[in-house]
Amino acid sequence: MSILLTGATGFIGSSVLSRLLDEGYSVTALVRDRAKADTVEDAGATALIGDATDSDLIARAARESDGVIHLASAEDLDPVFIEAVLRGLEGSGKPFVHTGGIWSYGSNADITGDSPADPPAITAWRGATEARVLAVDGIRTAVVVPSIVYGRGTGIPNVIVDAPRGEGARAALRTIGDGSQHWATVHVDDLAALYVLAFENGDAGAVYIGANGTNPTVRELSEAAAEAAGIAAVEAESDDESRKRLGGAFADALLLDQEASGSKARIDLGWEPNGPSLVEELTSGSYASREGAAA
Repeated sequence: MSILLTGATGFIGSSVLSRLLDEGYSVTALVRDRAKADTVEDAGATALIGDATDSDLIARAARESDGVIHLASAEDLDPVFIEAVLRGLEGSGKPFVHTGGIWSYGSNADITGDSPADPPAITAWRGATEARVLAVDGIRTAVVVPSIVYGRGTGIPNVIVDAPRGEGARAALRTIGDGSQHWATVHVDDLAALYVLAFENGDAGAVYIGANGTNPTVRELSEAAAEAAGIAAVEAESDDESRKRLGGAFADALLLDQEASGSKARIDLGWEPNGPSLVEELTSGSYASREGAAA
């Protein structure tokens, strides 16, 4: 079975690519240049060098595939890419797994795929494209919604690892806001398994929240990072200070208070996330070996 995959060289995509290849799939990875083509070919995939907004190329590649997994979701390319995929897969019943984002649900203590949208500015664009994907007939569309993705010392958790920390007797790792907000989280390899399950068995029109059920507070995460760095304390900052330090739109997303269990994926697809928690990764795992940069 041949899968058209976007984002195969990225943080999430490289894990999805590895998972697909390990499970015996033939993968055609859409990439932008020769260097990325070499990367996916070395991993065992077939490279398709081209632009995700080349409608004819995408429609043809989708038509020739047994389905599509779209990880390289972005505001500027999704409208064109999605329409091209839908044209290529029209009436085929083949799967098309699109990528959403947990921030689109705003602050919520129990996020599910049916929760109302309340996006911060940084993800306000997602709603229209997700609705377009889910409304299609004749294609088995699904949306996987990653929560805060971690693992391999990469991704958003480095905002915590690299937070300002002061010096000497005043050393204290700064939180994002007061740190009371929860983050829904998922290990990148567990998320990769969810994408494959959604491709294989996802229901048409389904939304699967990629969250492992551990929802630590930012303060707990900061304390774990401080412990790994040998820093005795953490220090809260105001929301406005976080916005100034990180940029308003990004900070507003990180200040959301979000919790999720991923129960639909567990029940419907048999998904079993079993990677280490983000607290464990920060305390003694892939992030602990990194040196945060003092600001």
